[in-house]
Amino acid sequence: MVFKSKNIGGRRNVKNKIKMKTIGLIGGMSWESSKVYYEYLNRLVQQELGGTHSAKIIMSSVDFSEIEKYSFEGNWDSIGELMAQHAAKLENAGADMVVLCTNTIHLVSDKIKDAITVPFLHIADATGQAIRKKGLKKVALLGTKFTMEKDFYTKILMEEYGLKVLVPELDNRDFFQDLIYSELVKGKFTKEGKEKSLNIISKLQRQGAEGIILGCTELPILIPEEEVAVPTFNTTLLHSKMAIDLALKNN
Repeated sequence: MVFKSKNIGGRRNVKNKIKMKTIGLIGGMSWESSKVYYEYLNRLVQQELGGTHSAKIIMSSVDFSEIEKYSFEGNWDSIGELMAQHAAKLENAGADMVVLCTNTIHLVSDKIKDAITVPFLHIADATGQAIRKKGLKKVALLGTKFTMEKDFYTKILMEEYGLKVLVPELDNRDFFQDLIYSELVKGKFTKEGKEKSLNIISKLQRQGAEGIILGCTELPILIPEEEVAVPTFNTTLLHSKMAIDLALKNN
């Protein structure tokens, strides 16, 4: 993966002693996206501080098979309990914030927030802030069917950031659901999957989408931003940037 530093920002003044908070990651959903989070966080710190600096990170990683099973059963209570346990484990281990390395499982964000006293950084807030900075009003959201059809993500974008959010038609939502669970979470990124995704994006653009939210943490690996005519929003990168901003806030 090529890390595009132009999206991140400039280096900080680091003449004084560095004070860096520890980022707690709940990973494994999937591990393909978790490794991208790890890379982004470390490269962001290196770019901000220079030298051999890297991020202070604690990760608690789940077995995604268990999460997948609960998701398709609609057993979100069990997922919430599991995420709360991992969040509390991170705080007890010394994490100064908690980052959930997935879009879909933010559906149980309230369970996580109730289990910890440190900040929980919501991926939809990171995304909404970036879209607002671009001055866009109408965007399309791609991700799992859970992300596209339930309101835990779109509600924040609409109510907190005043956005109009489009999602693909049902058959195309089914396509992304199958693509994500059958291929992307297993590290399989095909030309066919990319071309079909780009065709759906083109249709959403014709419906008025001014930007595309890549609302599954593996989608930016499949869909290069330079192949999309409108701005794309890499939620993994934006979420990572939010975490680093907080981690380095006092510098």
